[in-house]
Amino acid sequence: MSILISPALPNGSSPPAPASSTEADEESLSHPLLNRLNPSASNNTSRVAIVGSSVCPIESLDYEIMENDYFKQDWRRGEKIQILQYISMKWMMCFFIGLLVGLVGFCNNLAVENIAGMKFVVTSNMMLAGRYTMAFLVFASSNFGLTLFAGLITAFIAPEAAGSGIPEVKAYLNGVDAPAIFSLRTLFVKIVGSISAVSGSLVIGKAGPMVHTGACIAALMGEGGSKKYGLTWKWLKYFKNDRDRRDLVTCGSAAGMAAAFRAPVGGVLFALEEMASWWRSTLLWRAFFTTAVVAIVLRALIDVCLSGKCGLFGKGGLIMFDVTSANIAYRIWDVPPVLLLAVIGGIWGSLYNLLQDRVLRIYNGINIRGAAYKIVLALTVSIFTSCLLFGLPWLAPCRPCPSDTSEPCPTIGRNGNYKKFQCPPGHYNDLASLFFNTNDDAIKNLFSKNTDDEFHLLSMLIFFITCFCLSIFSYGIVAPAGLFVPVIVTGAAYGRLIGMMFGSQSTLNHGLFAVLGSASLLGGSMRMTVSLCVIILELTNDLLLLPLMMLVLLISKTVADAFNGNIYDLIMRLKGFPYLERHAEPYLRQLSVSDVVTGPLQLFNGIEKVGNIIHVLKNTEHNGFPVVDEPPLSAAPILFGLVLRTHLLTLLKKKAFLQNLVPAGYNAFNQFSADDFAKGLDHRDTVENIQLTDEELDMFIDLHPFCNTSPFTVVETMSLAKALILFREVGLRHLLVIPKVSGRVPVVGILTRHDFMPEHVLSLYPSLAKSKWKRLRFKLPGGVKIF
Repeated sequence: MSILISPALPNGSSPPAPASSTEADEESLSHPLLNRLNPSASNNTSRVAIVGSSVCPIESLDYEIMENDYFKQDWRRGEKIQILQYISMKWMMCFFIGLLVGLVGFCNNLAVENIAGMKFVVTSNMMLAGRYTMAFLVFASSNFGLTLFAGLITAFIAPEAAGSGIPEVKAYLNGVDAPAIFSLRTLFVKIVGSISAVSGSLVIGKAGPMVHTGACIAALMGEGGSKKYGLTWKWLKYFKNDRDRRDLVTCGSAAGMAAAFRAPVGGVLFALEEMASWWRSTLLWRAFFTTAVVAIVLRALIDVCLSGKCGLFGKGGLIMFDVTSANIAYRIWDVPPVLLLAVIGGIWGSLYNLLQDRVLRIYNGINIRGAAYKIVLALTVSIFTSCLLFGLPWLAPCRPCPSDTSEPCPTIGRNGNYKKFQCPPGHYNDLASLFFNTNDDAIKNLFSKNTDDEFHLLSMLIFFITCFCLSIFSYGIVAPAGLFVPVIVTGAAYGRLIGMMFGSQSTLNHGLFAVLGSASLLGGSMRMTVSLCVIILELTNDLLLLPLMMLVLLISKTVADAFNGNIYDLIMRLKGFPYLERHAEPYLRQLSVSDVVTGPLQLFNGIEKVGNIIHVLKNTEHNGFPVVDEPPLSAAPILFGLVLRTHLLTLLKKKAFLQNLVPAGYNAFNQFSADDFAKGLDHRDTVENIQLTDEELDMFIDLHPFCNTSPFTVVETMSLAKALILFREVGLRHLLVIPKVSGRVPVVGILTRHDFMPEHVLSLYPSLAKSKWKRLRFKLPGGVKIF
């Protein structure tokens, strides 16, 4: 029968007990909003998180292979041809992921350039005719309609598609799963909603949604399609564990970044540096192959556009912003302005993260009230944005067209650097040239070389402040929205400002300062170095900038780290995802694992009564259960292994019951197939759906063949920091704690993701919050508050 035991602690001491068992391993970080939504949860954590713009239950993933006797026997039966098929399927999947993501990335760019471009052309033509009021109404109503469409499909079809998607994918690759984040409807809304929202002139990007799109495509292919909508292919259902699907999602996220910026190497490094929590050489090869396929697909499709068959879609190759300068040279006096740019960029980046965090907290309180509030918020941001984009250029003075320009001035009926707006013939409005363009074209204008006299200092200051504020307030609405492009365009404006102020003392042109400004703000906000460096180099095609860019990224990241975390970690924490960091907090070294293990702990015997299993599954939400053998099955109580909840449900559905307390042995395998124990294929199975008779409830189940007989274990005296490193690096969901001294119960507790969360540890030991053993961070004075 089942037994309940409380874990023994060394020295007879017991830590303050948390409000509920640590076995609730699907729990997330503490969040006031989530606690109001889950009032029944009496502990300091919640089992729900904000996914997209809705609140959903979350659960943990187990990247450890469940090595029970059935798995071993099934693996021994595998022939060489099956192993070859398994390896070939991985590479084939990567090929199809790259192919599909490349197609989606091209179609996204094609649609945005044509929809937004047509809107700007119509508005500009009305401006040329002097119909300024009608031009504003057309511009604002177009943005209003596009934002409304994006908000409606996101709010009512797939709320999980709201936002960037990178925090959700990053949390999944860390071992946290949420329903519908990779569903077919989420994929559809992510693609269509991103096109609509970006075309609606919101200061958002499409890089984050492309990463989520790539992850969705990879996850759907790894599961054989969408089971909910009956779109499944049996030959694709080859991966039966979370680890293989995690690898595919990693390749999909790399492909998404490669498609967004046409940066295949940068996409791989982005997945390595920012997304993946576990990495190995074979995954590197497959991710590189996937992004190579993306690059080839984009190159082939863009070549088709060279003939002019793609409407307003810009021509060119894989390089989006070509700022190559063959005669660039550095001087010693060029370094101080670059260092100043990097330091201030790091401060701006940390301030951006702080303000974004405050705004998202406010938005979450609005979005939780219902779909109507979400849409009204999105439309309010759209109207405000339209008014600024159309109204602010009137503040900029008209500038005469340069005589040595390589393109027509003013630009009429097409995208370009010289927008006429309200200016007389032969003049252009520099601020309208930035506001009345897509974000990609605005970046291209700012990165352009030999344009030092194109923009006025006041215009650049207005553009920088506007983009900085709008990018903060545009993210968090009920629409797919990325952060990469807004930060790049804001950083480019910041870099231009620095170049204008120090241009006379530097040999660098203002376009190069814009590139370095984008790097500094990206480094200060997202805290990546290697991947950002390569992505920007692939974007700009300027290898001569490499030393300065490395210097800027390192300094800006270092400065910003002194204030807060990177933007995606802040968003994950705000959403409530229990993300395990790469490092352990210093105060965790002062605790042992026994200090955070709480009871009671639920155990099963090796041969357990069916009624007891049903009772435990109905009254707990635990996912894993230690299995203990006692006499007469063993000479003394021993830990036999660990059995999963999903496996118990499978045994109950198949009714693999015994009449007596007799081991079933290998005969238990005859009524099962490998697919029966494939994890993650169907999360809808519950114990309530299993109907059993009273006679069946008195029968027994032999759990021995279905237990993981070699679960990871730690001694109760191990440092909590050391246990965290083991838990994260191996990708565990359960870590069993065994006693230091023999003669006691064979297992004293289970460590799960919840036990390592700082909020949980500090709730048990509040004094550690004031410990000197914590990371140094500068904070605002106590009386200073933002929002």
